Amino acid sequence: MGRTSAQSLYRRFCGVKRGFTDSEVDFFMNIDFARHVALVAVLEESGREVIVGGGRYVVVAPGKAELAFAVIDQYQGKGIGSALMRHLTTIARAAGLQELIADVLPDNTRMLKVFEKSGLGLNTKREYGVVHLTLRLSRQ
Repeated sequence: MGRTSAQSLYRRFCGVKRGFTDSEVDFFMNIDFARHVALVAVLEESGREVIVGGGRYVVVAPGKAELAFAVIDQYQGKGIGSALMRHLTTIARAAGLQELIADVLPDNTRMLKVFEKSGLGLNTKREYGVVHLTLRLSRQ
């Protein structure tokens, strides 16, 4: 969290986030790669590997999972979210999922572009304060 701006954290969690509870840490760290899949993007900085972004999905209903991403500010706009999206899509298809869903704040244009450029069938529904997205995984 230390390298992510307050604005980026707000966009990721749709609210102010200054830290994580023990149960939130447990949720983020204990993935099973069946119902909860998470990937990280790692780059080298000053001779050591660091996590610069991550993406995950959590199955919320049969055939459907909720998707979320976070990339530290200095690496946003460099294709990391798109790369994570491609890999998560591949894993989701292999797991038999048909849809990925996400809620994105309207001003988070970079994340909206990642979804728009994903090549997946995309439905959007705008409501006050949020854009609900549904991405179809089926190849038509």
